[in-house]
Amino acid sequence: MNDFDSTPDADQEAESSASQPARKRPAKGERRIEILQAFAAMLQEPGGEKVTTAALAKRLSVSEAALYRHFASKAQMLEGLIDFIEDSVLALMRQAQEKEADPQAQCARMMQVVLQFGQVNPGMVRIMVGDALLHEHERLGVRMQLFHDKIESMLRASWRAHAERLGHAAPTADAKARGEVMINVLQGRLLRFARSGWRAQPVDGLNEALGIMLA
Repeated sequence: MNDFDSTPDADQEAESSASQPARKRPAKGERRIEILQAFAAMLQEPGGEKVTTAALAKRLSVSEAALYRHFASKAQMLEGLIDFIEDSVLALMRQAQEKEADPQAQCARMMQVVLQFGQVNPGMVRIMVGDALLHEHERLGVRMQLFHDKIESMLRASWRAHAERLGHAAPTADAKARGEVMINVLQGRLLRFARSGWRAQPVDGLNEALGIMLA
């Protein structure tokens, strides 16, 4: 069977049912998840930023037409992965804010969870740094930029609370400058991870770096 939704003809079906139990066909939602998981896995392979629907279909042993029954385009598949990245990372950052009472510790913990997410999901890093979005619909790049803006906004908010606690004269300006530094460090570590072929782990030496950066 080489298609998600292909079905045998009547004679084949009768013969099959007599010799073996019928296999349960995955539900539509399950198949979509399977496609996205395969796409993410391919993204972490060498040259993964150039995954094509033809290669993805071959990986899943189906036709490209079968993929398009579940996603209208490659861009829609990438949007599905972006949804997962955004939902997962922002939820982890919110949890870090809730668990850490000290605003400075919040910043450190939020940076850690973003980089840890990237380390265990290298395929997603291709999207987070934009490699997998090259030559794709520009709305995807815009969405990813908004995602990074949300991360920076959360970091700024915690740092502003820290600056206010210390009685800084201009906590908003301080938070803006520090937020830019923190997001640049996050992006740089993720980009280095991707460029190194996943050898330069994004959390390596992170505690020491945070100690200097957030002092």
